[in-house]
Amino acid sequence: MAHQTPRFTFKVLTINTHKGFTTFNRRFILPELRDAVRTVAADIVCLQEVMGAHEAHSVRFENWPETSHYEFLADTVWNDFAYGRNAVYPEGHHGNAVLSRFPITQFDNRDISVDGHEKRGMLHCQMTVPEQDIRVHVICVHLGLREEHRQEQLNMLCELVNDLPEGDPVVVAGDFNDWRQKANRLLKNEAGLDEVFTRAYGRPARTFPAGLPLLRLDRIYVKHAHISAPSTLNLRQWRHLSDHAPLAVEIHI
Repeated sequence: MAHQTPRFTFKVLTINTHKGFTTFNRRFILPELRDAVRTVAADIVCLQEVMGAHEAHSVRFENWPETSHYEFLADTVWNDFAYGRNAVYPEGHHGNAVLSRFPITQFDNRDISVDGHEKRGMLHCQMTVPEQDIRVHVICVHLGLREEHRQEQLNMLCELVNDLPEGDPVVVAGDFNDWRQKANRLLKNEAGLDEVFTRAYGRPARTFPAGLPLLRLDRIYVKHAHISAPSTLNLRQWRHLSDHAPLAVEIHI
C-alpha cells in the first residue's frame, strides 16, 4: 500500500476473557476486567470466550451481571456491540464479541467448527467511521486447538477477507492458538494480512500464559492500514484477569 497521510486513527484491543473468571475458574472477576478494559481507551475491543448467558452461574455468583457479559463490558463506553454465539450448552452459551465506539452497520457470525468438533466462530463486523466515509471490517476470531482444524479455519478466514471490497481496511484480531507459528505466512500470502507485532518487531507477541508468557497465541492482523505502537498490556495489572495477555495497537487508515 502506498504511503499517504492517514485520514483517521483508532485503537484496537483484543483479549480472551476466559468467561469472566481467573485461571482455573477460582474467582469471578468480570467487574475488575471491565475497569481494566476501560483504562486502555480502545475504540474497538475484540473479545473471545465471552459469556452470553449461564443460568447456574447467575444464581451462584452474587455479582453476576443482569445483562450478557459483552453488554456489561460495553456499558456506556462502547455504544455498539455485536455477539457471535459459538458454544451452546444446557446452562447457556459463549462466543466472540466486538465492542465499538463506531456504528456497526452489519455483522455476521460464521461457524468455522470442523467436523463436529469444538465449536469455533468468526465474527465479522462492518463499521462506518463517522464523517469520514470510511468502511472498516473487523473480524474477531477464536481458532481451534488442533493443527488440522486451524489450517481449515485459516483458509476460511482467507476466503472471507478476499471476498471483501478491494481497498477496504481490514482488522483481524483474536486467539489463534497458533503455537506452531504457521498462520502468519499463510495469511500474508493468501489474503494480504500483516500481523502488527511481526511488522513492528519481527514476530508475534508472547501472550500465554499471562503470568509468564511463552506462547505467541493472540494476534492482530491488518490489511490496507498502517499501524503504530503495538503493545502487550502491563501483565502486573492484567495477569489475574485472564490467562491470555491482552494486545493493543494504533491503526491508521
